[in-house]
Amino acid sequence: MATAGKNLSEYDKEKLPNAKNFRIGIVVSEWNETITQNLFQGAFDVLTENGVLKENIVRWNVPGSFELIYGCKKMQESFEMLDAIIAVGNVIQGETKHFDFVCEGVTQGIKDLNIQNDIPVIFCVLTDDTIQQSKDRSGGKHGNKGAEAAVAAIKMAQLRKDAKFYK
Repeated sequence: MATAGKNLSEYDKEKLPNAKNFRIGIVVSEWNETITQNLFQGAFDVLTENGVLKENIVRWNVPGSFELIYGCKKMQESFEMLDAIIAVGNVIQGETKHFDFVCEGVTQGIKDLNIQNDIPVIFCVLTDDTIQQSKDRSGGKHGNKGAEAAVAAIKMAQLRKDAKFYK
């Protein structure tokens, strides 16, 4: 189903678990920095609005979206006490197949991190045809995908906590 006209930032705060004790990592691509900073801010705002303490949010920057995989992997290894990680990036279609290779690699890499490790990694990488589409999804008319990623991170952190309880 298309998201045209849907505000990605809308969510029911009452349906989210208490995030007060969660520690969340955010790895942010510096490529298309205006977009990725907006995505980071959307995620940060939702996390803090839902109880995550500012000092429990760890941010690392990496040069581009392809480097998100390594950054998230190292964050998983360095911060065992993290409850979830959000990978923030932006890839915009150009005139070459580079777009396809980067998008495929990042998608598969983040999927692999979720399969191989215990800390969930949330995919917050915009893969748009135009800069306007990216703007629309990073604080524009469609809301902020970063906010949606933060909601997913809170839910997955709770799932991780619950799964450990039932072991």
